[in-house]
Amino acid sequence: MRGLKTEQVREFQRRLIRWYARHGRDLPWRRTRDPYRILVSEIMLQQTQVERVLDYYEPFLQRYPTIETLAAAAEFQVREAWDGLGYYARARNLHRTAQHVTREHGGRLPDDALTIQRLPGIGRYTAGAVLSFAFGKDAAILDTNAARVLTRVFAVRQRAAKTRLLQKLWDIAEAVTPVGKADRFNQAIMDLGATVCRARNPMCTHCPVRSCCRSASRFAAAAK
Repeated sequence: MRGLKTEQVREFQRRLIRWYARHGRDLPWRRTRDPYRILVSEIMLQQTQVERVLDYYEPFLQRYPTIETLAAAAEFQVREAWDGLGYYARARNLHRTAQHVTREHGGRLPDDALTIQRLPGIGRYTAGAVLSFAFGKDAAILDTNAARVLTRVFAVRQRAAKTRLLQKLWDIAEAVTPVGKADRFNQAIMDLGATVCRARNPMCTHCPVRSCCRSASRFAAAAK
């Protein structure tokens, strides 16, 4: 991609993945490659903090351990299992997706971006997450945390219209996601944004990619 320096990108990838190997969060959905279980986690995580999802993830899967059992459930039962997590349209979409996948795909989630994004409630980010975490595809992701990291590391100007800015960040995300390592890289960039490169009071002195971050000096000066 134009404007990105190869050396900076490679250092960013290397340092980020190395940091994740030591400091990545131990989360239950990271201990599986099951597409259904990963999909459940990603739908739950939409607009919801990790700590809150931890209270619902395992109980939901105990009640609906497979995509077929979820598809066979009544809508009010799924809503009941989701009660308290909020944003209940997510539960309806997950239920509809389970029914569609069971009916049209033999209970197997599609492993290509175009098909999976046609399912209810699955956008570009969720598709990339499922494809990289469950299927090992070289798919990029862009959530709030990843967008913040990329904006700071590559000094992305934020004066552009929201749609253009979002597209630019997606272009960068796709350009910097390393081939064959998308799963680890995607988890790493989200963790970095959640725990170090925070929206407020970023911990630049503890950041593993500060040497290749084009905004590090600005944040360091502001902290003095």
